[in-house]
Amino acid sequence: MLPQLVNCCIKFFHMTTRRKFIGTTGKAMVATGLVTLAGNKQSAMIDNKFIHHVYFWLKNPDSREDRAKLVEGLKKLSKVKTIKMFHIGQPADTNRDVIDSSYAVSWFTLFNNAADQQSYQVDPIHLKFVEECSSLWSKVVVYDSVDI
Repeated sequence: MLPQLVNCCIKFFHMTTRRKFIGTTGKAMVATGLVTLAGNKQSAMIDNKFIHHVYFWLKNPDSREDRAKLVEGLKKLSKVKTIKMFHIGQPADTNRDVIDSSYAVSWFTLFNNAADQQSYQVDPIHLKFVEECSSLWSKVVVYDSVDI
């Protein structure tokens, strides 16, 4: 099988330019890698990290301005050095009995460990965020989790 594949590639190489050959084979290699990653569900697991997920309810839930201020504050907050990844979200358009979509904005952060998350709590950027944005929300719920 391998000799046939090599012969096929050699024939293809002679029929096209080197640049096209490299481009085509490069795309094929990337596609193969993506298929491999997609099929390997274990690679999607987040291991040995500290998850910090915060849900915000606005005092003025219909205020686009208040929502925009909170989102802008969270974008500034994302600059804290110990945050490895973050996501600013809103309720998805899903409707099942177990789903609470009453919040306005969610803030998901990923830290390497609990010490990094604790450092984030006292970071001047975080303290400034609370000072500038706490007047916007009526309720905050936090879910922290670590590996089992």
